[in-house]
Amino acid sequence: MKKELKVSPIENGTVIDHIPAGQALNVLKILGIHPNTDAVLSVIMNVRSSKMGKKDIVKIEDRELKREEVDKIALIAPNATINIIKNYEVVTKRKVFLPKVIEGILRCANPNCISNVSEEPVNSKFITISENPPVFRCFYCERVVGNAAEYLI
Repeated sequence: MKKELKVSPIENGTVIDHIPAGQALNVLKILGIHPNTDAVLSVIMNVRSSKMGKKDIVKIEDRELKREEVDKIALIAPNATINIIKNYEVVTKRKVFLPKVIEGILRCANPNCISNVSEEPVNSKFITISENPPVFRCFYCERVVGNAAEYLI
């Protein structure tokens, strides 16, 4: 008999599904969830998926994500779905959408960009130039960044 480990359902919170395999920890980083958090989390990585081959899933108990947080997840998981859970039932299911402008989340790959020069108090700012795959252009120096996970602040 094949044994299977199951993750228990959450009563209230958020389930982020269809995250590309290996990106769950970057989703936590985007959401500002650090190792010393008090949040109850389930992070499931590299599970089989009929649509994606392999995928990651993140469950966060007792937290409903804000629209801005949901859209930031699209930086690394453009096909993710967000499920809001109340009383063990999915009450809202939505897809993520890339914002047109991303501020303070990615760092520019150009070390000479004004957003990387320590004397200048300038937050990074990127314009979305492609949604799938996600590609971004620095607002200041116009350097193009393709793999957002590499440039998360």
